[in-house]
Amino acid sequence: MNAYREIIRANVEYGFLVQRYGAQRMDETVELMLEVVLSKRPFIRIAGDDFPREVVKSRFLKINSGHLEYVFDCIDKNTTKVGNIKAYLLAALYNAPATMDSYYRAEVNHDLYGM
Repeated sequence: MNAYREIIRANVEYGFLVQRYGAQRMDETVELMLEVVLSKRPFIRIAGDDFPREVVKSRFLKINSGHLEYVFDCIDKNTTKVGNIKAYLLAALYNAPATMDSYYRAEVNHDLYGM
């Protein structure tokens, strides 16, 4: 358990992000990621769909500081009430590697071209 916690902390540059987002927010996120990585269930539910545990575990172990900054940015900009923050955060973390580039590209296009 502690080995995975340290791997996750190293991957997300924990010490750096604590300065920006605070220890409580980082600890909550790391513990949620750890819960997913250590899950024994054959499938993990993400955004209403069940994904094989090993697929989710692999993706969560690849999350880095850029992904977390993206997720926190999205959460901070959200204006809709979130009924289940844990499910929302799980989905955001799982999808971050696949959606981060498109999100920032859209932000740049909006800023540059007023779209």
